[in-house]
Amino acid sequence: MTSMSRARVARRIAAGAAYGGGGAGLVGAAAVGLLLAELRLARRHVGNGSGGRVPTAQGVYGHAYDVPGEPPLRLAMLGDSTAAGQGVHRAGQTPGALLASGLAAVAERPVELRNVALPGAQSDDLDRQVALVLSSADPLPDICVIMIGANDVTHRMPPTRSVRHLSAAVRRLRTAGAEVVVGTCPDLGTIEPVQQPLRWLARRASRQLAAAQTIGVVEQGGRTVSLGDLLGPEFEANPRELFGPDNYHPSAEGYATAAMAVLPTVCAALGLWPDEERPDASRREGFLPVARAAAEAASEAGTEVTAAMPTGPRGPWALLKRRRRRRVTEAEPARPSL
Repeated sequence: MTSMSRARVARRIAAGAAYGGGGAGLVGAAAVGLLLAELRLARRHVGNGSGGRVPTAQGVYGHAYDVPGEPPLRLAMLGDSTAAGQGVHRAGQTPGALLASGLAAVAERPVELRNVALPGAQSDDLDRQVALVLSSADPLPDICVIMIGANDVTHRMPPTRSVRHLSAAVRRLRTAGAEVVVGTCPDLGTIEPVQQPLRWLARRASRQLAAAQTIGVVEQGGRTVSLGDLLGPEFEANPRELFGPDNYHPSAEGYATAAMAVLPTVCAALGLWPDEERPDASRREGFLPVARAAAEAASEAGTEVTAAMPTGPRGPWALLKRRRRRRVTEAEPARPSL
């Protein structure tokens, strides 16, 4: 599917999400039966993205930057097993811990991490997760990172419904005053036990949903980062290195790759990244209609999309950036919050 075709599909899905329509399906009706049959077989090998122990990573990172009387930055993680960090054994290997530690190093300030992500969650669980974040006695997070979408594809949640739930979550968090960065649906076409034709269908569905998520998030004032490489070409080339023991969730190296892609956008959202707002043509950055930017980002992991201009004759515009990634290593142990 071309970038322009993907942009048109993503625009239809996002419009259906915004106006309550049923929307287009991610794959044709004739393919759905085959997709489900293949998924049942694959789930026997890799599970369903749920179950298993998830290390507890909540607490304060960046002890070296403690300043008496200065509160830490606050980071909240929402989403599914990827956001929770399922598949690794140590808290410091989870994406939340890696992001908190990296953010602390950039800001030179402690970062308090709270993680409400749930393994196996679909986008309709975000309403509950946002309520947990906003109803807490703790102060509002400075920034929220959401990773969601894989289970929506495998459970055949209509894409319009998926995007509607995500958009509503972003809107609530932004209205409350938090910055929001969303890691969009990863490429499910490279899960090792999955065979053709499911690989092609899963890749197509993943990218269509990721593009539609981007439109919905940007329209609500959030930023997105494509996580295609989370289960994409890099994983396909190095499955033993970048997949975890269950061949479904990322390994420690895989989560570090994802955190490295998301961290620059997290820092930029908080005004902490040396930001060259002028697009770099050599990295194929630029201002594009939001649907076109979403489609471009879905095809290349680590690509950021953020709102850039008011709505014009061709709809809202966005800035597509390919930020230089920062090295992320295993996080230090967290100090429990008091």
